[in-house]
Amino acid sequence: MLDLSLAIAHHLLIFGIFGIICAEFWAVRAGVTSAAIARIAKIDLWYGMLAAAVIVVGFCRAIFAAKGWAYYSHNGFFWAKILGFAAIGILSLPPTVTFIRWRKSGALPGDPDVQRVRRYLHAELALFVFLPIFAAAMARGYGEF
Repeated sequence: MLDLSLAIAHHLLIFGIFGIICAEFWAVRAGVTSAAIARIAKIDLWYGMLAAAVIVVGFCRAIFAAKGWAYYSHNGFFWAKILGFAAIGILSLPPTVTFIRWRKSGALPGDPDVQRVRRYLHAELALFVFLPIFAAAMARGYGEF
């Protein structure tokens, strides 16, 4: 039952993060308002909390669930998934800092600022596609070393 519970939690958290990135990508547009910036900053806070939860639940799953750490630690796709998630996290930092700056300044961002943030969000979404690919390969035993 622990394995199932951790798997469900892990998947729901990942879907939540994907939804948040999509919501941010949709909301960050030319002509964004102050109210929208405040909402985006709140959404981004949830992004950080869900990302932390994914890491905790994911490693609990890898260590305590059915397959155990020996299975995951010797799998290249597991490490590719970890690196992909880390890259997405690193790419999320500039938008987060920008959202905080926009909210604190009270000034509306110009189009170049908006486009820069959208490029980061687009890159996050593009990398996100690889996470389920790596997970599916890993779950089927590909990538063992």
